[in-house]
Amino acid sequence: MNTLESIFAAKLLEVKAIKLQPNDPFTWASGWKSPFYCDNRQTLSFAGLRSFVKIELCRLILENFPEVEAIAGVATGAIAQGALVADSLSLPFAYVRSKPKDHGMENLIEGKLEPGAKVVVVEDLISTGGSSLKAVQALRASGVEVIGMVASYTYGFPVAIQAFEEANVTLKTLTNYEAVVAEALRIGYITEKDTPLLHEWRKDPAHWNQ
Repeated sequence: MNTLESIFAAKLLEVKAIKLQPNDPFTWASGWKSPFYCDNRQTLSFAGLRSFVKIELCRLILENFPEVEAIAGVATGAIAQGALVADSLSLPFAYVRSKPKDHGMENLIEGKLEPGAKVVVVEDLISTGGSSLKAVQALRASGVEVIGMVASYTYGFPVAIQAFEEANVTLKTLTNYEAVVAEALRIGYITEKDTPLLHEWRKDPAHWNQ
């Protein structure tokens, strides 16, 4: 039986939001070399898929964090989906910048969240978890209670898993690395001979060298 993880992985591959190139690695903004690239923002361009993501993120929130009182998106990738989710749940919405605005009110958090509000953070993708957890830190410093985070996709890097545990943040995602690789194998996008390289990269992406 198809799971949410495999269904969404198939949808991401179908719209080419995920690219696997074991023999022609990408270079991430961090400088890491990677045989894997995921751009969840592509889902915003397809009405049916955009709605699917919104509905499933709402379901994750209601099932795992039913006490939620507000939604916060992480700039810039999760602003749109966070707003869509907040609208569907009829909840307040704000978003967290990567750094304070350099003019005007110099806000780090845009929007109004009541002190003590139980907030779920919406993110598009989790790699190391650094920027996501920086947003959590900013929200906590503002006086709200972060009760969890939902995201479309996670690479599941060991460094991220440890960081979320140390920050005491529960993360729920629509799909993940394992489901994407399994689906890519099923449809013939990659072959079995590609998987050892992908798995080796995932263990320690910062030091991976093809």
